[in-house]
Amino acid sequence: MTGDTPAESTASSPSSATSANADTSGATSATLHTTSETEAVASHGHGKEGFIALAVGSIGVVFGDIGTSPLYAMREALHHARGDVNPEHAVLGVVSLVLWTMTLFVTIKYVTFFMRADNKGEGGTLALMALAQKALGRYSPLVYFLGICGAALFYGDGIITPAISVLSAVEGLKDAPGLAGRLDPYLLPIAAGILVALFMVQAKGTGKVAKFFGPITVVWFLALGGLGAVHLADDLRIFYAINPWYGIRFLMEEQLAGFIILGSVFLCVTGAEALYADMGHFGKKPIQMSWVILVFPCLALNYLGQGAMILNDHTTGENPFWNMVPEMAYWPILVLATIATVIASQAVITGAFSLTQQAVQLGLLPRIEIRRTSETQAGQIYVPSVNTFLLIGVLILLMGASLIAQARLAEDADALGSSVLASAYGIAVTGAMFVDTLLAWFVCRHIWKWNLGQTCLLLVPLGLIDMVFIASNLLKIPDGAWLPLAFGAVLVLIMLTWAAGTRTLTEKARRDSVLLMDLVEMLKKRPPHRVAGTAIFLTSDADIAPVALMHNLKHNKVLHEKNIILTVRTAQSPRVPEGDRITIEVINEDFKKVTLSYGFMESPNLPRALGLCRKLGLKFDIMATSFFLGKRNVVPSANSGMPLWQDKLFIFLMKNAANPTEFFHIPPGRVVELGTQVTV
Repeated sequence: MTGDTPAESTASSPSSATSANADTSGATSATLHTTSETEAVASHGHGKEGFIALAVGSIGVVFGDIGTSPLYAMREALHHARGDVNPEHAVLGVVSLVLWTMTLFVTIKYVTFFMRADNKGEGGTLALMALAQKALGRYSPLVYFLGICGAALFYGDGIITPAISVLSAVEGLKDAPGLAGRLDPYLLPIAAGILVALFMVQAKGTGKVAKFFGPITVVWFLALGGLGAVHLADDLRIFYAINPWYGIRFLMEEQLAGFIILGSVFLCVTGAEALYADMGHFGKKPIQMSWVILVFPCLALNYLGQGAMILNDHTTGENPFWNMVPEMAYWPILVLATIATVIASQAVITGAFSLTQQAVQLGLLPRIEIRRTSETQAGQIYVPSVNTFLLIGVLILLMGASLIAQARLAEDADALGSSVLASAYGIAVTGAMFVDTLLAWFVCRHIWKWNLGQTCLLLVPLGLIDMVFIASNLLKIPDGAWLPLAFGAVLVLIMLTWAAGTRTLTEKARRDSVLLMDLVEMLKKRPPHRVAGTAIFLTSDADIAPVALMHNLKHNKVLHEKNIILTVRTAQSPRVPEGDRITIEVINEDFKKVTLSYGFMESPNLPRALGLCRKLGLKFDIMATSFFLGKRNVVPSANSGMPLWQDKLFIFLMKNAANPTEFFHIPPGRVVELGTQVTV
């Protein structure tokens, strides 16, 4: 397709996104009031049984990623310890750093603080960005840019997580009883096969499988805690690690190498941002209780158990997790670990789909095909292009890590592909967490009305801790951490280009178009030929005459009996209640303005929304109605305000955007496209 501008199909640009209750002062308007969808969702899960079900479900989706960290976090941190440091100090120091990193980043930062900063129950970087914009009451380039960076970094994390998680579990086959060493050449194909199968089933929907995620992950955490508890008696000195001094002492002894170790220690909290991002699916209390009662204690026990085992036998530090598994339980734990890593990968993939939907609605990305895989669960979506992109990225990472590991075998007989991936892991997560901290500044100051001292007292220490871990992970750049940064930079460029190009087209359309009220007056003086039926013209700016309307009058020389100027707006909230979905403004008997408001986590469905107009007195048969879309063939211009190469990138994105007919679920047989050529 030649590409139709977003200005003619949806007002999803963040700078123009409005609240659900659009200002219609001075105009005759009507608003539909029905039971809110969000109220119905909120009522779900009340009572003890509902709370437990949500808590168990959150363990599978929210904590899947952080639950697989024991497979590699301790191993990587100890691997970077200097050889001249006391081995006992190294073990106690690493375990202490792990315990306090989980306490500071997860318990204090996310569970205690960030889960209070919700956007009508929803969390995540883009939800926080929208909340901050709403708090400021205006468009802020800084907040907008921070939100883009956070979203881009999440995608970088989304490629590495499935690769490192599944490969770490499959590498347990290296030392499996009766198969030690025999399956080494097949580890990569096995991991790749598991991941390919996982990505292929996404199109089928994961609702039926997802209900088992929680119980399986609960068993996994209990197994982690049990393995750790069994090994605590190996050396009770491990309990000294609860004292943060041992972590600080270890960093002082390691000096500069301590920064590298911190980068590996941070692996223990990768996935922590999922607590905040998935808050809307399960609620605050279930997630908080799951962390405090089950997840944190089991993780702490496992890391303490690994440390006690290594204190007792330093040779087990080469691969502590698998060395702590008794032979009789090796195969069950291996199978359980593989399933747990698949669940962790599924959570990241689902998060990428959800983030993409939000980005499209907020105008950060062009329209992308989004399929619903469930008629009852709004969160069950599938984004084919993102799924394919992630799969290709994951497979490239797997092959690259395998090749690098094989090259290192000459120097290190125990070189692992997951260790190579660990070198690239963490930088995207630390960056995303730092963005959250910066965005929280606007929430504290403008929504919670904290004074400067209160805000600094909380956020400055959190920001400094973020920066320390960012600095430690930046040292991994030569070893592969450049990859998620480069990937994130490309996505930031795409988002900024799309937003800037959309804004340029919108401004150009306003300059070159006729005001709708002026057109209405002109039609009174020179009435055109009238035809029966209803015509709906989609536009992002209801104040100007849509391009399709002007072309219909100019070339077809007709005006329909009823004409509706339809605008789809994205609110700065996750969801818009059905009662606030529609606003109707009557201009005269010939023209009416209809505004449909959607949250940034909702997918627009025009026929369904327009069906509600009957309750507002706007009656028409949708199958006897024509939808007019303005289709613009955009050509680059050196005077557009963007460099020529960026113009071409924007045009490429437009040409590959999803067809608005499919995106808005408009009956294809009722669509008329009228095109024009514009420069950008």
